Amino acid sequence: MSEKTTEYFKKSDEVRKWRIIDADGKILGRLATEVANALRGKDKACFTPNQDCGDFVVIINAEKIKVTGKKETDKIYHRHSKYYGGHKQESLGNLLKRRPTEVIRKAVKGMLPHNRLSDKLITKLKIYAGSEHPHSAQLAA
Repeated sequence: MSEKTTEYFKKSDEVRKWRIIDADGKILGRLATEVANALRGKDKACFTPNQDCGDFVVIINAEKIKVTGKKETDKIYHRHSKYYGGHKQESLGNLLKRRPTEVIRKAVKGMLPHNRLSDKLITKLKIYAGSEHPHSAQLAA
């Protein structure tokens, strides 16, 4: 009888790639799922749930993202300043006009595990509203 051992990801095995994703015409939730899986490394054979083994992700054209249904008017983002009367609400449509990168960042962050690992993973996500980005050197390598 042969014994099978489980191999876990080690820092010495670390091979990170840079991926570029064009958000032009893509649906927000489907894009966020794809990006969250790439950040975690779930599409790699060396995936380990408690380790950061994913790739860097660069998203361009964040301002051209699409949503379905009436989400632009009905979906509300909440935040609070911790002061009395500090509750602020903003619809998805307004946030897309004001800060389109923040919409994608919040969607991806919500699909990552809610622990200390997600703070590391979200730093590997670079989002740009237009098609220009400063990471062409990393993508070429």
